[in-house]
Amino acid sequence: MSLNPPLTPTKIARTEHPCFDEAARARTARVHLPVAPKCNVQCNYCNRKFDCVSESRPGVSSTVLSPAQAANYVDAVRADLPNLAVVGIAGPGDPFANAEATLASLELVKQRHPDLLLCVSSNGLELANHLDAVAELGVSHVTITLNTVDPEIGGQIYRWVRDGRQVYRGREAGELILSRQLASIAGLKERGVTVKINTILVPGVTLEGIGEVARVAGELGADTMNNLPLYPVEGTPFGELRAPTPEEITIARRVSEPHIEQMTHCQRCRADAVGILGDEHTGEAIDRLLAAKAPAKVRPYIAVCSQEGYLVNQHLGGADFLLIYENTNIDGRITPRLIDKRRTPPAGGGAGRWAMLAGIMSDCKALICHQVGETPSMVLKGAGLSVHESDGLISEAVTDVFAGREPRRALPPRDCATSCSGPGTGCG
Repeated sequence: MSLNPPLTPTKIARTEHPCFDEAARARTARVHLPVAPKCNVQCNYCNRKFDCVSESRPGVSSTVLSPAQAANYVDAVRADLPNLAVVGIAGPGDPFANAEATLASLELVKQRHPDLLLCVSSNGLELANHLDAVAELGVSHVTITLNTVDPEIGGQIYRWVRDGRQVYRGREAGELILSRQLASIAGLKERGVTVKINTILVPGVTLEGIGEVARVAGELGADTMNNLPLYPVEGTPFGELRAPTPEEITIARRVSEPHIEQMTHCQRCRADAVGILGDEHTGEAIDRLLAAKAPAKVRPYIAVCSQEGYLVNQHLGGADFLLIYENTNIDGRITPRLIDKRRTPPAGGGAGRWAMLAGIMSDCKALICHQVGETPSMVLKGAGLSVHESDGLISEAVTDVFAGREPRRALPPRDCATSCSGPGTGCG
């Protein structure tokens, strides 16, 4: 029997995640993937910009990546930073206002780098709807911004909160987001996820209620709390307010500490932060990030899903193989020719399956199939392919796409979710 049994996941996480363990900040690096541009809450202290390279604060990113680009970016970062331990998503909007992109990105990273820790940072509004997916992906750390447990104060912090198509303001907004945040904290702890609470210390708004926030978060089982001083941002409703004094910050942490462990080494990370906590956002880091969006190499072929090789009549999720066509361009006319038949990855594996398929089609510029689900379409497009649906002759559909046209259809497109003619096993 081993005298040194393996650490539990939580203990491993607490000794490697630089945001959750101050001792780790000097030895492990993290990278934030900017894949979530949309936000469902407008905070009165937030002004999101994607291109301000001189600012180090949440909501800022030099660009936005697709899930496939993000996975390739992690490959590049890990090649440069062998001490990379954490892959996180923190915006520049909210990860779960962009749930498809967030979950697909995390799954792709998990497929390629199963040893890296995964984390997300959210306002909590939509997180409660994705708790099982977060747990199944093995996300070990989640940060929730919980600024107040008083709905009236919440109405002062949030200009609006959007739930689906409904927009809430004032106390209603405060009540809605608070209920979702508390449910998210409880649900994450039930699933064994380490939870950090971020609270923005706004003098005259949240500062006075900080002890109650700490008490509620602690009773729900949250692991640590990060009391962040307001960073007044020009152009926001709170832009004219003062930041809390060092004394006020110390008192806030002292009041909170009896209820929950305090984090004191936060560096206000950007949505595209990379490296050791506190590293400057260098030109080298920006170049590496932007390189992830570089155009793909020349890709001359088109892949087709077909049951018998004559019609485009197969859903991507049910295709066991792809037919690969080139344009032989005889006498100046587009002339498709079948050159290959390639097996698709086996069913299962979620977004990772589609990332593998993108690799199989790395020399193809387009895919034509009868129907395709939202997740595979998103992953393949992020990998540089155009995705088309058709139900006609392969020769005509391929000719259309080689000519830069959408392939013709004999019937109107159907809803993939309700009229799928595939095997019934879904697109995973």
